[in-house]
Amino acid sequence: MSIPTLAEQLVHWRSWIGRTEQRGDLVTAAPLHALAATLDRDDPEPLPGADVPPLAHWLYFLPAARARDIGPDGHPQRGGFLPPVPLPRRMWAGGRLDFHHPLQVGDEITRRSRIAHVDAKAGRSGPLVFVTVRHEISNARGLAVAEEHDIVYREAPAPDAPAPAAQPAQTAPGDASFAREIVPDPVLLFRYSALTFNGHRIHYDRRYVTEVEGYPGLIVHGPLIATLLADLLRRERPQARLRHFAFTALRPVFDIHRFHVCGRDDGSSTYALWARDHTGQLAMRAEARTA
Repeated sequence: MSIPTLAEQLVHWRSWIGRTEQRGDLVTAAPLHALAATLDRDDPEPLPGADVPPLAHWLYFLPAARARDIGPDGHPQRGGFLPPVPLPRRMWAGGRLDFHHPLQVGDEITRRSRIAHVDAKAGRSGPLVFVTVRHEISNARGLAVAEEHDIVYREAPAPDAPAPAAQPAQTAPGDASFAREIVPDPVLLFRYSALTFNGHRIHYDRRYVTEVEGYPGLIVHGPLIATLLADLLRRERPQARLRHFAFTALRPVFDIHRFHVCGRDDGSSTYALWARDHTGQLAMRAEARTA
């Protein structure tokens, strides 16, 4: 039996486009209180009716795969809602979000998800498969958050090959208006994994991430870096309300080095945000628009 080509597999995976899923949840205060502590914020306790900060909706609608359905990397097995891409490495590559109005503590919320796009190409380290999922999160006041979430799948590198960055290195901008140093110790990574019920072993299992995936240290979650960028803007412009946020992960950040989250006021309520690793390279870039 011949092995299907990438193009043939892509035809099958694209049959998932348009597939939908709906989930419900309740906005409770405890995860928000724990996130504020994780981000080292001195926020008041989130009482009923308090606004959920930008990107904290990622603390809800958490996956709850049974233990027997978890793969060797700590992720749930493939298939179901997402296409059954067999490539073993999965990364959160970026996203685009529009905030229509805040979610609030006590809200009953609904997330409607749809597979919007599936594509594939041959990369330098082997095939890459790209899946975009669109989420719409609503409460009693209507659509609150519209999000497009980009996932990239790739092959595992050979045992003696260096783990590649997602994209070639780019020097981070040097004209930040404000910045904050982040110490990505294992406690920070563990707490964020716990908050998001993320079992991916690259964030907490040092032996796995170094010996199996070939990285030099624990990998800082892409969503955590994005959250730190949004949090930086909240610290510097506390009165601004985030309306749009787009981010792209460019290269991994590890717990063995400090990094910086940076921002620049580009005028007209638009901000350039980025994460700079310890070598001065761009790890994530983002854009924020506020009201």
